[in-house]
Amino acid sequence: MTTDQDVALHYRHGTLLQTLLAAATAMGKDPARLQPADLMGADEFHLGGVRATRDLAAQLGLTPEMHLLDIGSGLGGPARQLAAMSGCRVTGIDLSEEFVDLAVDLTDRMGLADRVAFRQGGATALPFPAASFDRATLLHVGMNIADKRGLTQSVHRLLRPGALFAIYDVMRCGLGALDFPLPWASGPDTSFVEPAEAYREALTEAGFTIIAERNRARFALESLAAARDGRGSSGPPSAGSASLRPAPSGPPPLGPGIAMGASAGRKIANLTSLLERGVVAPVEMIAKSAD
Repeated sequence: MTTDQDVALHYRHGTLLQTLLAAATAMGKDPARLQPADLMGADEFHLGGVRATRDLAAQLGLTPEMHLLDIGSGLGGPARQLAAMSGCRVTGIDLSEEFVDLAVDLTDRMGLADRVAFRQGGATALPFPAASFDRATLLHVGMNIADKRGLTQSVHRLLRPGALFAIYDVMRCGLGALDFPLPWASGPDTSFVEPAEAYREALTEAGFTIIAERNRARFALESLAAARDGRGSSGPPSAGSASLRPAPSGPPPLGPGIAMGASAGRKIANLTSLLERGVVAPVEMIAKSAD
């Protein structure tokens, strides 16, 4: 199999839609009339969840006239949040056929299909016309992409002059081996965690100017601790806060652990250890395409 096929296989679940809907129903949600907030504990598959998405969006100046590309759109949570927050159009693309089908289904249930669409494809050969997007996002996806230069060049081709590209990826910050499995990979063959410098070089070579960057390790650890304590990423207990704690019985809680399957606990424990030891950290980068 190709690397892309191996990556897609890592994320394969098989009954993810049914599992999500059962969990939502158990929490008193109407699966036929879902709202973006109903699943935000489970469909935001990155450190910090919906808060991280909103923090990133706050730097993008999104307006209803804009068209945003979400690369590695997963279950569609960030795409739906961005569209609901700003009124912009969002197109998501992901390697996983199961994720794309699920994202389309959930988006239709939430009444957002007129603004949010999804298709299957890879990040280094994005199948869209040149200069067709005003913004692009990449949330916890680059760890599965070996060719960072191919990625940034592909994105730059699709963005209009002066457009923004927002990255929120787990990047290497210190020495030490990665402990597998991790949320994005079962082993080293599909894990391509790079230091921030590799992203900077790839962005600059593609024609971008980096206008903002910040390490969000503390935020990530606080979010994980809050979830373990049942407080969510901030404030009182929430549906998403249950994501890192096992359900005593019945349907699983609405959290990213649903998509990670039976090994979710071990994956999250390994990632938490790497964060605590300073080996990796989630890093935000905002880059601007040439005017």
